[in-house]
Amino acid sequence: MRPKNQRKEVLINIMKKLLALLLCIMLLLPATSALAVNEELSGKVVIYTSMYQFVIDMMDEAMTKEFPNLDVEFFYGGTGSLQQKLAGEIETGKLGCDMMLVAEPAYSLELKEGGWLHPYVIKDAENLLRFPYDKEGYWYPVRVCNMVLAYNPERYTPEDLPKSFEEFAHDKSLKGLISMGNPLTSGTTMASVAALSDLYGYEYFEALGANNVMIESGSVALTKLETGECKAIMILEESVLKKRKDEGSKLSVIYPEDGVILIPSTVMTVAEDRSANMNIAACQAITDWLLSEAGQKFVVAGYMHSVFKGSRDVPFDSVDTNELIKKDIGVDWVRTYKQRNEIQNAFQQSVTVSK
Repeated sequence: MRPKNQRKEVLINIMKKLLALLLCIMLLLPATSALAVNEELSGKVVIYTSMYQFVIDMMDEAMTKEFPNLDVEFFYGGTGSLQQKLAGEIETGKLGCDMMLVAEPAYSLELKEGGWLHPYVIKDAENLLRFPYDKEGYWYPVRVCNMVLAYNPERYTPEDLPKSFEEFAHDKSLKGLISMGNPLTSGTTMASVAALSDLYGYEYFEALGANNVMIESGSVALTKLETGECKAIMILEESVLKKRKDEGSKLSVIYPEDGVILIPSTVMTVAEDRSANMNIAACQAITDWLLSEAGQKFVVAGYMHSVFKGSRDVPFDSVDTNELIKKDIGVDWVRTYKQRNEIQNAFQQSVTVSK
């Protein structure tokens, strides 16, 4: 017979092995369960999205593996064109999609108020997400764009450039040499001018107009930055980062001293009776995947910022997302939705916009 101390030691070792085995089983079960559930999903889901095509292509490939029996179809368009398409579909009482990955929270608020969305409360959202979301589950941020300024260091020195959004509008040495997007057609530009009018009033628009700001697409603005036709442009950080990596461009980002403008883009599920395929279970599973570590890696690969609180992933050549959050000017999404027409009209009164 073994001594008492030896028997005790044997029992402790057995207990340790049992606990380790139990832990392994607990870790494996969720993944196995999730995989089984995803394999059971079938039918079709149509997603309207304004994400870059190369990001869609990466996600599509991954989602085919994640949901092998589900037909996921992406329909791509710019925010403005998709909103026009949706406006037409709303008139008919039924949408041509099941989910939307488009626009910012202001548009989500509008669709929620109109009864076009289906709620889905994800687990532990408060501890998971570092950006605003709908507490009733009607929309969640999936990716975060960052409105900044940019310049060409091969054409101009830092002394020639604005250090803030305020200087961008007011510095007379920049007159006729600055460019930005169109808030009538671009959701991110609309959000940005709303934030800047909150910060500086509508006088900010007057200053932009007096400084002869050019209203044009991001691709045109980037070209003018390269040729020296523009000294500085207001543009999404991701556009500059992508050009730097893909083309070896020297164009650089200015993180304005008066703050950056972080703009979440949301995921929404269409109300079942108003959706194209009435596949709510699949939409919820896709939402979970988009807000998982796997889904968020594609966001960062697309030069945008992750919505995860604990994420250490940063877009190519960018700065830590948590540092940007500290410098965020902030957008009043309710005002941006409720006063959209007023803000756009004030902008048009001061700045020449070609429709």
